[in-house]
Amino acid sequence: MGMNMGEKILAKHAGLQFVEPGQLIMADLDMVLANDVTGPPSIKEFEKIGKPVFDNEKIALIPDHFQPAKDIKSADLAKTMRDFAKKHNIVNYFEAGRVGIEHVILPEKGIVAPGMLTIGADSHTCTYGAVNGFSTGVGTTDLAVAMATGQAWFKVPETINVHLTGKKPADVCGKDVILTLIGMIGVDGALYKSLEFTGDGVADLTMTDRLTISNMAIEAGGKNGIFPFDDITKEYVKGRVTKPYEPVFADADAKYAQTVEINLAELRPVVAFPHLPENTKKVADIKEPIKIDQVVIGSCTNGRLEDLEIAAEILAGKSVHPDVRCIVIPGSQYIYKEAVKRGYIDTFIDAGCVVSTPTCGPCLGGYMGILSAGERCVSTTNRNFRGRMGHVDSEVYLAGPFVAAASAILGRIAEKSEVK
Repeated sequence: MGMNMGEKILAKHAGLQFVEPGQLIMADLDMVLANDVTGPPSIKEFEKIGKPVFDNEKIALIPDHFQPAKDIKSADLAKTMRDFAKKHNIVNYFEAGRVGIEHVILPEKGIVAPGMLTIGADSHTCTYGAVNGFSTGVGTTDLAVAMATGQAWFKVPETINVHLTGKKPADVCGKDVILTLIGMIGVDGALYKSLEFTGDGVADLTMTDRLTISNMAIEAGGKNGIFPFDDITKEYVKGRVTKPYEPVFADADAKYAQTVEINLAELRPVVAFPHLPENTKKVADIKEPIKIDQVVIGSCTNGRLEDLEIAAEILAGKSVHPDVRCIVIPGSQYIYKEAVKRGYIDTFIDAGCVVSTPTCGPCLGGYMGILSAGERCVSTTNRNFRGRMGHVDSEVYLAGPFVAAASAILGRIAEKSEVK
């Protein structure tokens, strides 16, 4: 009996020839990740174990959620991570000035690679499936044990085959793909299941598209999301990943719990209405104008260079609507610097946008764009739960950079085609 991609990674790291859904395993880890919210409690539990870290090169500490520190408490969180990194000589610790959003900089810097098994005390750790790895979020206690032992237990998940065909329209991006999928199966449609993306449509997705899609696998309840290794993956990791890696490929007789078919050519720009990512609607189907107060372009979902390029092309020579605040957040220092070189930052500022240092910021209601009661925001972030970005009576509409930039200009939820 064959195995799919996720099963092959889990089997190899557990030292087994074969695994099947429902099986409990102990697996060796390639990378363990924490941020400034989850790292400090993990460190507190780790100290109780009384052991050194298992490998100072296989732990990544990324202070990105409330950094640069917005208040005394966030400064204390960062200091806890900083002190721990120095004490244990953590190689992949990124201080302010070098840091970016964790799920942007780990792939960018080649810290995650094909065939790797990664856990992180952050639910969007599933992002790294875009580069053909198995990655998933865990709790702080599991992370503490992993930092000491280099191991974690898993229940092998069932797998949903998301079969992609066709070519996406020019104004459709990875965000539209994943929001469409979540709208089809619901926020619990992949509960503790792996989402494995297959089909000839995969070749039409850029690495930015794939990172966005894998990032939001958790929003469908998924344990992880994973893409096949192809020429796009190979080109992306070339020059980034310096250590040997082993990509995985699904067997022809791999078993799947179900198959979901998506023809990319049929997709249109969508938004997820409050207060769940499954509340998706095509922008073209919105009957009455939905006026907005804020737009956020960034996050670990859509803060990459390609996302900024899309937004800059739409905003070039235009102005943000006078009733709208548009906040742009590059996902890393590299992206920020490259956006400066390419003139995107000038475009954003000239259009009336606020440009932030790389940070998670408003995505989790941290800072840099908190909403007041009754305010509406179109955001390229990954969650729109009640109170996620501020007041419980505010509203967040999830969208890709095409829709976000167009909405910023028109002051309402809109498609790129509506911007004249």
